[in-house]
Amino acid sequence: MAQNIWTLANHLTFLRLSAIPLLLILLSFPQKIPSFLAACVFLIASLTDLLDGFLARQRKQVTTLGKLLDPLADKLLVSAVLIMLIPLNRVPAWMVFFIIGREIAVTGLRSILSCKGIVLSASRWGKWKFALQTISLSCLILHYSYFGFNFHQIGIFTLWLAFILTLYSGYHYFKQFYFYLKEDY
Repeated sequence: MAQNIWTLANHLTFLRLSAIPLLLILLSFPQKIPSFLAACVFLIASLTDLLDGFLARQRKQVTTLGKLLDPLADKLLVSAVLIMLIPLNRVPAWMVFFIIGREIAVTGLRSILSCKGIVLSASRWGKWKFALQTISLSCLILHYSYFGFNFHQIGIFTLWLAFILTLYSGYHYFKQFYFYLKEDY
């Protein structure tokens, strides 16, 4: 029986993907108003990640496409923003390299295991990592001071926390991968 891929959850995932070009355009203009608009777009797009998974499970509309597209949309959204923030001097390039490298490596591990029929699910550490990335990147996109808060400093602080969780959750995924691989041989 064919799955209906046009679920509300998948629409939200497509919405998250379609936000990326808009973010790229807005981040090309690093002034205060475009930065504020970009932060709003990023935050809304990131929140669709919470909503799509919840709706898919609640409505019993979990699809294979959603399982594949949802984490890909998250990685593309975060990677696009991180890369755009480098020339604006809002994030260190070396940190972006490690964060994106971890995402590619974990995706590779998942692909290898999926060929063996094993699903490497998102860990709670990975979910916390994404939440901290969302907070930090929202602040770094805002960049300027609002209401007496220096959002760049808040963003850098939370980015360091997200970076630590990025490394830790990456370690956790590699450990799980090794466990599954060891069972195979």
